[in-house]
Amino acid sequence: MASTATQRPTPVCFRLQVRPELVAEYRARHAAVWPEMLEALSATGWIDYRIFVADDGTCIGTFRTLDLDASLAGMAARDVNARWQAEMQPFFAGLERPADESFELIPLAFDLDAQLDASRTRPRPRS
Repeated sequence: MASTATQRPTPVCFRLQVRPELVAEYRARHAAVWPEMLEALSATGWIDYRIFVADDGTCIGTFRTLDLDASLAGMAARDVNARWQAEMQPFFAGLERPADESFELIPLAFDLDAQLDASRTRPRPRS
């Protein structure tokens, strides 16, 4: 495995379902995430983390990380995460476990930067 100094972070995308009647409150809560939670996410390798929520409650999250399992485990070990997950649990439809243990990972199908990088390093055919 490449060292983390040269390793490129892997993009991650996940989906959840927010209860449609709670979308406005969910957005409000995420407009003012606890500073301790923000620091924990950063310290455990969540890079460029974004959450999008449609009016129907479709919730898509994206972030990059050097190691998804380590980032998830790092957050699972934080008390602030347990408190945040407990606060957020009522917002989600159909979850028996906390959202960070239940989200559906969506596989990457296209990465512009990776393909551009690959095309620049391929040998060009001779004319």
